[in-house]
Amino acid sequence: MFSKLPTIAQTIRQNGLITKKSLGQHFLTDPNLLDKIVASAGDLSGKTVVEIGPGPGGLTRSLLQANAARVIVIEKDSRCIEILNGLQKIVGEKRLIILNEDALKVKISDIAKDEKIKIVANLPYNIGTELLIRWLDELEYIDSMTLMFQKEVARRITSEPNSKNYGRLAVLSQWLCETRILFDISPAAFSPPPKVESSVISIWPREKPLYEADREVLEKITKATFGQRRKMLKVSLKQITDEPEKILAQARIDPMRRPENLDISEFCALAREYGKC
Repeated sequence: MFSKLPTIAQTIRQNGLITKKSLGQHFLTDPNLLDKIVASAGDLSGKTVVEIGPGPGGLTRSLLQANAARVIVIEKDSRCIEILNGLQKIVGEKRLIILNEDALKVKISDIAKDEKIKIVANLPYNIGTELLIRWLDELEYIDSMTLMFQKEVARRITSEPNSKNYGRLAVLSQWLCETRILFDISPAAFSPPPKVESSVISIWPREKPLYEADREVLEKITKATFGQRRKMLKVSLKQITDEPEKILAQARIDPMRRPENLDISEFCALAREYGKC
C-alpha cells in the first residue's frame, strides 16, 4: 500500500522533522517493530482505531495496512500534518481522519459515536499518564488500548502490591481494566533515542469494576494514602477523616500497614467503609 513512499526515516530527513521535547516526541522508524505493535492490538478488521501523536505516520501506516476500517489520528504538531495528508491521499478521507488538535482536549466519546474504538499509540512521554487517567473515565467507549509508555510508567500501571512501583495509578487502572506488559523497546529503536526504555502494554476494560466501590471515594483514599506512602495508614488517612482507626477496623485492615501493602480488594473495602461515614 505504501511501498512507493519513502521510509519513515527518509520522511523524517526529507522534511527536516526535528523532534520537540515540549511535545514529548520520540519517533519509531522500524517498520517491523511498528507492525509488531499493531499485531499485538489484535484483529483490527472493521474497527475504528484512534492514534495519538502519529508524528511522521509510521504507526499510522501499519494500522492502515492491518485493515482497520478507520484510523483517526490526533496530532498537535502542525509540521506533521502535511506528511499525514500524503497518507490520506492514498487511502481516502474516510479511512484516515486527521485531527490537528491537542489530545488532552479531545474526548473519546466525541469520536466513538455508536461504536467502541481501539486506541493504539506511541504516547507522547509528557502526557501519557494524564491521557490514560482521562480515558479511565471513558471506558464505555473503548474496546481496548495498546499503548507505549516509558518503562517506569508501564510498571506503575501494571505493578502488584508490595513493590516500589505499586501506587494510585496501578490501583485505579487494574480496578477498572486488565493490564499487561507485552514487550519492552530499546532506546535505540527511536529517533532520537530517549534516555530510558519503553514498554508496550495492553489494557482491556472490565465489564464491571473488580470490586464494589465508589470511584470518587477510591480516588480520594488512594490520593491520601499514596501521597504519604511511607507513613502508616492510620496517619495518612488523617488527611480525610478524624476517625482513621475506626474505619480501618471496620474494613479489617491493620492500621500499622502502609498503602503499598494493600491489594485492590482492601482499598475497595476501605472505600466502602469510608463512604458510610
